[in-house]
Amino acid sequence: MIALRYGPDDPTATLGIAARRWDPFAGELALPGVLLGLGERLAEAAHRAVHTKLGVPEDAILAVGQVATFDEPNRDPRGPTLSIAMWAVVGPHDSDTATWVPFDTVPPLAFDHNQIVSAARTRLAEMLWKDLTFTRALTGDQFTATRAVGLTTALHGAKPDPGNLNRTLAAIPGLDRTGERVRVKATGRPAAVWSFT
Repeated sequence: MIALRYGPDDPTATLGIAARRWDPFAGELALPGVLLGLGERLAEAAHRAVHTKLGVPEDAILAVGQVATFDEPNRDPRGPTLSIAMWAVVGPHDSDTATWVPFDTVPPLAFDHNQIVSAARTRLAEMLWKDLTFTRALTGDQFTATRAVGLTTALHGAKPDPGNLNRTLAAIPGLDRTGERVRVKATGRPAAVWSFT
């Protein structure tokens, strides 16, 4: 699971990791994951992984989706194992047991999880501003241009050109610039506000 958090008070998007309970790699940090149960759908397993491995309340899991399948035969010391990487967007909640880290500072993880994070980051960056379920779960119904820049930077790894980002936002159906401006920091220009209709 690539569980993402970008709440109103978060300076950047972060992903949730946790220490593994069992071998192999017991005690090492890893992405949360579960074995798919008999008759269980991927989205149900995704919710279960985020809830049980990161301690995120069920009602704080806003949206889930699929990223990619990883099938390298030697990725797990127990034998050939397929992993279907999923994304989840986590909304504001009181507490959890996860360690939340920005993409640029992900520590060494168990298995091939650093490769999964890297591949997922590329895929999620492609989805941002195109997949409205994913985007809207991260941004909420209304957001400032400053937060759009922060989110784009977190997923792409580089700050976007403001003019290009404004054109991208303006082209999204159902997203409008409100005309309102909000001062995000004590200094600097007030930021434009965008709203999904």
